[in-house]
Amino acid sequence: MSTIRAGNTTTTGLTYTSDTTGQLNLEAQNGIINMQTSTGGMIIPSGTTAQRPTTPIAGTTRLNNTTGNMEVYLGSSWIVVASPTYNIDYLVVAGGGGGAGPEGGGGGAGGLLQASNVPITPGTIHTITIGAAGTGNTNPGGNGGNSIFGAIATAIGGGGGGSVNTNNAQSGGSGGGGGRTSTITCVGGSGTTGQGFAGGTSPTVSGYPSSGGGGAGAPGGAGVGTNPGGTGGSGGIGVQSSISGTATYYAGGGGGGGGNNNGNPTNGAGGLGGGGAGGLAAGSATGAVAGATNTGGGGGGGGQGNFGSNGGSGIAIIRYQGAQRATGGTVTSSGGYTIHTFTSSGTFTA
Repeated sequence: MSTIRAGNTTTTGLTYTSDTTGQLNLEAQNGIINMQTSTGGMIIPSGTTAQRPTTPIAGTTRLNNTTGNMEVYLGSSWIVVASPTYNIDYLVVAGGGGGAGPEGGGGGAGGLLQASNVPITPGTIHTITIGAAGTGNTNPGGNGGNSIFGAIATAIGGGGGGSVNTNNAQSGGSGGGGGRTSTITCVGGSGTTGQGFAGGTSPTVSGYPSSGGGGAGAPGGAGVGTNPGGTGGSGGIGVQSSISGTATYYAGGGGGGGGNNNGNPTNGAGGLGGGGAGGLAAGSATGAVAGATNTGGGGGGGGQGNFGSNGGSGIAIIRYQGAQRATGGTVTSSGGYTIHTFTSSGTFTA
C-alpha cells in the first residue's frame, strides 16, 4: 500500500502517467488507493453538461453544475448517481371549454390541480403538456385539452357549453353551462371531483337565458329572468394561487349568453380567473368574450343569434425553495423560490 501526502514527493508503490489530453492516470500496485485515514474530502471534477468529456470511459464520475447532480458514465450514457429528493409545489390548469353559440351556455373552466411539498428525484425528466383552448361557437362548445405534468398530475379540460333546447352541455374539469331554453330544462355539464364544479342549469322560464360554465372554485350560475329580456348565468369563480409570486386567479367559468332579444337581456359575467363574459343578441355591440390565455378560463356563450367564444389555454407552474436546480419552462425567482412556468408544452428535468 502506498501513501501520498501533500508536499511529499515519494511515490513508492504507485505509478502515474499523463497524456497529451491532460489526463492523469494513477495506478496502485495492489489495485487500491486508500484514503480512509483522511478527515477531509476528495474534490472531484465539476462542470456544466456542455463541458462533459468528449470521449469518456466507463466509470468516469463528475459533478454536473447544470443539474446539480453527481453523474457517472456507464459506457453508453450518463446517469445520475442516487441523490436525495427535494420538494416542489405545483399548479396545473387545463384548457377551458368553449362557449356554445348561438344562444349557448358558457364554457366550463379547465380542471385545476395544485399540491405542496411533493418529493421529486433529481435528474428525472417529466413531460409537460399544456391543454389547448376549447373551440367556441359550436353546438355544443368544444372541450378544452388536458394539461399533464408527467405521471404526477393530469388536469381535465373544461366542458363545452350547451346549445339551445338540448341537454348537451359537456362535462370536464368544470362543466359547461346549459344553453338557452324554452321547452326543457337544459342541465349543465358535471365537473371532476377535486378539479372543478358543474355548469349552471337553465330552467324553463320565459326570457330564455343561458347558464354559466363551472369554475374551479364554484358552480356556474343559472340563467334567470322573464320575457322580454333575461340574464345569462355568471361563470363560476376560479381559485387564487400565489405560486408564481403574484396572487392570481385561475380557471374561472365562462358566462352564459343573454336572453330573448325582445327586451333588455343581460349577458352573464365571466368567472374571476379568466372566464369570458357571455354575449348579447346579434346586432349588439356586446359579443361573447374568449377565456383568457394561460388561465384555463371558459369561453362566453353566445346571445340570441350570436356567436360563442373560445376558452383559454392552460398553464403549469412548478416551484421549489432555493437556487435553480431544475430546467424547463420560463425560469424566474420570487420570495426565495425558483419558479418554472410553462405556457406551452415542454420538459421539466428535476
